Order: sequence, then C-alpha cells, then structure tokens
Amino acid sequence: MCRNIKILFNFKPPVTDDEVRAAALQFVRKITGFSKPSKANEASFQAAVEEITMVSYRLLYSLETTAPPKNREEEAAKAKARAAERFGT
Repeated sequence: MCRNIKILFNFKPPVTDDEVRAAALQFVRKITGFSKPSKANEASFQAAVEEITMVSYRLLYSLETTAPPKNREEEAAKAKARAAERFGT
C-alpha cells in the first residue's frame, strides 16, 4: 500500500488537492489495515483522512528549499526505469 504514497514536495507544477488526499488515504489505510472501513469505523476513518490531509498541507507549505523544483514527468520516467531494472518489466 505505501508504495502508492508519492513524494509531494518541491515539484512544478505544485502538488494538487487530490494528490495530498490520496497520500493521506493511503497512510490511513496502511496504519489501520483497512482498505475500506466497516460502517462502524467509517466516520473515524474519514476524519483521520481529513486531519492528515490538512496536516500534510501545512507541512508541505511550510517547508523551504533552495533546490530547483523537480519536473513530474522526468521523475515519473526515472521511477519507471528503476522499476523496470528492479522487476525486469
């Protein structure tokens, strides 16, 4: 599950709302062990996703760097090349 959490800091164009929420959802899924919570746990699960999303935004927008922003397409190509080398795909 955690392999789906992507680095979100220092990219151009900046991180989107959907990307931050997806990372928060993956984090909550990982620590709870639920891919989909039961009805009894759904409210707590969704509340945790929302809180982690907001904390992630605060973190991402408070970080500073002097490095130039990374290009999403270039980073995706590098990751694909690493996966092909690692898994022989």
